[in-house]
Amino acid sequence: MKSAPVLAALAAMIAFAGASPADDPKSDDSALLFTSFRGNGEDGLHLATSKDGYTWTPINDDKPFLKSKIGDGLMRDPNLIQGPDATFQLVWTTGWSKHGLGYAHSKDLIHWSEPRLLDVMKAEPKARNVWAPEVFYDEAGARFVLFWSSTIPGRFPDTDAAGDDDYNHRIYATTTRDFETFTPTRLLYEPGFNTIDATIARDGDRYVLFIKDETRNPPAKNLRVAFAASPLGPFGPPSPPITGAYWAEGPTAIQFGGVWYVYFDRYTEHRYGLVTSTDLTQWKDESDRVHFPPGFRHGSVVRVPSSILTKLESVAGR
Repeated sequence: MKSAPVLAALAAMIAFAGASPADDPKSDDSALLFTSFRGNGEDGLHLATSKDGYTWTPINDDKPFLKSKIGDGLMRDPNLIQGPDATFQLVWTTGWSKHGLGYAHSKDLIHWSEPRLLDVMKAEPKARNVWAPEVFYDEAGARFVLFWSSTIPGRFPDTDAAGDDDYNHRIYATTTRDFETFTPTRLLYEPGFNTIDATIARDGDRYVLFIKDETRNPPAKNLRVAFAASPLGPFGPPSPPITGAYWAEGPTAIQFGGVWYVYFDRYTEHRYGLVTSTDLTQWKDESDRVHFPPGFRHGSVVRVPSSILTKLESVAGR
């Protein structure tokens, strides 16, 4: 039996990436789920669950639930949301130098559609990559927003020398209602520096963009925040770093109990991190409180119906 405080916290969590606290159905029947990958992303989608947001337990003995052979056959940066029709939408990085992102959908996280490669940078043949894609449901526009990081050589020459291996990323986006037809790809955010690993959350009437400052020369490698009135921007200037004197990447955010939780990969330290805030301005580092499965690499945190978690654990034989 869950304690009353835990039930209250779970009831306040965002139902899917893109929902606001005001839109939450206030149901106690929910569970926390975290997507992730291992190694270079060769073996597919891993899932973990938590009762308190701090200690995460792998499902299925940490064996993958979905594998993919599209692109370079990788499944890095898996990002999951549950849309308004209860269908789960998953996107991921398929390789280091691919134009497209991976996509699949599911009703139960057990049975999946055949993975597809969505060539979101087809109109930019010089683009070097499509990294860390995410999907966000825009309720006002009744559409899905897909966004990711790409380097287009020569597009932002002032920061060409600031990145690793001549990468100089910015955040790009497209929208879709059905994952079959897409609006023309557009620049979503240009903060004036090399940036990757964007994630969007809703905070009442505004939208919050978390990004990684990917500047290598001089080293930044930290997380920042920007705000807009629409998930398609324009987003304002980036905040000062919200993470500490370590390299961080792959943020994912959720709000519950009046507190924002931003999880991220402290990748050079081979551990996971967490910062929390009540106002998205002042941040507290709680990295020492979180516990993740060995080798856990960044994905996304979502709330799912408890019935989904029960089925996952049953199929996994736990």
